[in-house]
Amino acid sequence: MGATSSFTSCCSSSWTYHPQQIIPLSPPPHPPYHHRRRVGGRPHPQCEKCPRTKASHVDQEGGNFSEFVKRRQALVSGFSLVSSAVFGFPGEVSAVVKQGLLAGRIPGLSEPDEQGWRTYRRPDEKSGGHGVGWSPIIPYLFSVPQDWQEVPVSIADLGGTEIDLRFASTKEGRLFVIVAPVLRFADDLGDNATIERIGTPDKVINAFGPEVIGENVEGKVISMEVSEHSGRKYYQYELEPPHALITATAAGNRLYLFNVTATGLQWKRHYEDLKKIADSFRVL
Repeated sequence: MGATSSFTSCCSSSWTYHPQQIIPLSPPPHPPYHHRRRVGGRPHPQCEKCPRTKASHVDQEGGNFSEFVKRRQALVSGFSLVSSAVFGFPGEVSAVVKQGLLAGRIPGLSEPDEQGWRTYRRPDEKSGGHGVGWSPIIPYLFSVPQDWQEVPVSIADLGGTEIDLRFASTKEGRLFVIVAPVLRFADDLGDNATIERIGTPDKVINAFGPEVIGENVEGKVISMEVSEHSGRKYYQYELEPPHALITATAAGNRLYLFNVTATGLQWKRHYEDLKKIADSFRVL
């Protein structure tokens, strides 16, 4: 019972605790007058020896120590973050650094070229698929003017879960990409489907056009073309109304539908840019 515990704060001041001394948990009902006297904003010298003043001093030291510990923890956390970034230490901190480097940037979108156009390439790491056992989605790319931005795709999107990407410009229009499993349309296309095996240009637009524009395409197709790039064929359609440019192709075990659309005024003012966007679509 005669043991004495000593504690030293960061300010090198010490406090000695004597177990025999009992400090009351609550102040006496009528504290002596000298407890209330203050000189120059500090307790009266008589208070230095009283238990209440000593307890207040201990509380202040405890607060200082708590602030010291918090500052130390902040320094340690900062060092861990820097060391993980510089030395490549594994762990959750590395993931935070990696995400921070991508903040404010749309993954897959390049810097503007000399004409102010940017190219979007679907990132290899981007999730997506339709059912267990499907192979990864083969990347695609297209180009857009600088003011076009990616729009989040919701699971409640009216276009369904097969909408893989949306982009939009308040000035020019909007676009989206549908990536659908070919097993929806045929059982014998395998894992290396082509748009020709899925059907002719007429058959494809009549079958999938309503899925893109939300209504029957009969009487709305004003032009239809077939192009080939790097051995892959693309069906290209222009519809009116609504104003839409649709590109269809197939790769792996999926059908790709690329749709660029705009209002009447946007179509009239920016048709050349919209057509250039539609013509730039490629599956790699």
